[in-house]
Amino acid sequence: MKRVLPLILVLLYSSVSFAQQTNPQPSNSQQAPDQAPYLRFPTIPPFHLLKLDSATYLTKEDVKKGHRTIVMFFSPDCDHCKHQTESILSDFKKFKDINIVMATYQPFEELKEFNSHYKLAEHPNIQLGRDEKFFLPPFYKIRNLPYLALYDKKGNLVNTFEGTQKVDTILAAFEKAPLTLSRAN
Repeated sequence: MKRVLPLILVLLYSSVSFAQQTNPQPSNSQQAPDQAPYLRFPTIPPFHLLKLDSATYLTKEDVKKGHRTIVMFFSPDCDHCKHQTESILSDFKKFKDINIVMATYQPFEELKEFNSHYKLAEHPNIQLGRDEKFFLPPFYKIRNLPYLALYDKKGNLVNTFEGTQKVDTILAAFEKAPLTLSRAN
């Protein structure tokens, strides 16, 4: 018995050592899940938003290609979101060639009231929808509203903002090069 116990300990130690050597450390790309999905996939996300007609969906494929795009997550009852919308609309000629996708998770009636109040239907480049599956908040790890994600003409992420932004700040961000993001933290 005295000889068997040391032998068992040596075999156990050897198997643990061998297991540690044969299990490679995860690569940087395998560590990336802690990183927000929008940083790992820095292009317009595959959203699926219920349109105001409550029968059809707005998707990434419906966004005009070759135009800059803003994906704005908001709440119709959020004062900051209302101010952001008002500032964009007050200087709308600067946004006429930019796709604006406005998404909310709030009840559909609130979305319809918001659309009506701001007369958003008068602007064909603004599209609204309800994020029924709550896809965008975890995709962007949203903490504050309004949330704006800006994409260049090729659909590459340029910048993101949380909270109300000045029109000039938004437009200046489009002038910068797309974010070059590593897939590692």
